[in-house]
Amino acid sequence: MRKLYNPYRKLEGYNCFGCSPTNPIGLRMDFFEDGDEVICRWKPTKEYQGYNGVLHGGIQATLMDEIASWLVQIKLKTAGVTSKLEIKYKKPVIINKGDILLKAILKEMKRNIAVVDVKLFDGENVLCSTAIAQYFTFTTKKAGEEFDFPDYKEFFEE
Repeated sequence: MRKLYNPYRKLEGYNCFGCSPTNPIGLRMDFFEDGDEVICRWKPTKEYQGYNGVLHGGIQATLMDEIASWLVQIKLKTAGVTSKLEIKYKKPVIINKGDILLKAILKEMKRNIAVVDVKLFDGENVLCSTAIAQYFTFTTKKAGEEFDFPDYKEFFEE
């Protein structure tokens, strides 16, 4: 397993709600590459709850969408945008059970549409939510010119 570094943090004005390390109200997600998967461990806090003590479903959706985006960037070496996100909420995510584990893997490619399978586990390793994210992927040239997609090596510390 190897840590992924966020090369966007160097961009002026960068403030992604999902992965910016400096967004004061953001999720500040960190990612790792583990074989074919991209994974994330994230600590839920009361600021992101819906019902008392339960992680808000919209935050779960954001977590799953963000890790799918990083899967596209790392495994396909380009950027993309979400074209569809289908979520199944199986169990409530209780925020005081510890860190959440997210896992994303490329399920298939349909031309330039990446289909990403995402799983969200609570702090007791119980599968709580799943998502199928479809990402419209760009050419590497367009990703770089229009979406600031960096050189792929910038995702890895040397």
